[in-house]
Parts: sequence; C-alpha cells; structure tokens
Amino acid sequence: MTNSICHFEIGCRDRAKTADFYSKMFQWTLQPDPNAARNATQIRTGGDVGGHINSLGHEPHNYTIFYIMVDDVEAALAKAASLGGKKLVGPVPLPNGTSFGWFADPEGNMIGVYAENK
Repeated sequence: MTNSICHFEIGCRDRAKTADFYSKMFQWTLQPDPNAARNATQIRTGGDVGGHINSLGHEPHNYTIFYIMVDDVEAALAKAASLGGKKLVGPVPLPNGTSFGWFADPEGNMIGVYAENK
C-alpha cells in the first residue's frame, strides 16, 4: 500500500546484544543482512505497521518511537526490565480500554508497547 510504513531501524553499539534482546522480547526472526557492507541484522516481525502524529503538549516535543502490540503492557514492561531494559512509562490506561507503556532497550532506545482491551 502506498505511504504505509514498511521498515524501521534500531540503532545500537552492540548489534549481537541488541538482536538477542529483541529476539527474546518479541520472538522476532532475525537474520544476517545479505548486504554485509551495511553491518545490519534484518528483522521480520510478521505484521503490518500504522501510526499517527501526536502533540503531547509537554516534553518530549520531538521524538520517534514505534509500538509493538502485546497481550499485557505490564508484563511486557517487566520482561523488558528483566532482559536489561528499563521501564520508562506505564502502563497507561486509555479511555477506550487500551493501554500503552514505554521502555528503553539496553542501548537506551525508547520503544512503546500497546495492548487492546480484551
């Protein structure tokens, strides 16, 4: 589909450590990039991506984040912390019954997790 998000990147210093974290966190399939000159690891999540433009009205005003759909935000935040990440925000319940949270991976990248109401 035109104009849909089809790629994301996670910057880090230690690619092996970061790949191990995300493989265990979300059971993503990771494989070496066939273009070895890029020094990258390909990530296959098995899903599609959507997004929105948001004005928080407070810091941080400028940020980039992606969200991963999970069954339980609180459990995902705890799992991230157990793998060397750090809980930053949440879980935050939303009026529609959904919730979200933010964590930092071991390299300090901020990631969001989101759960729909059951």
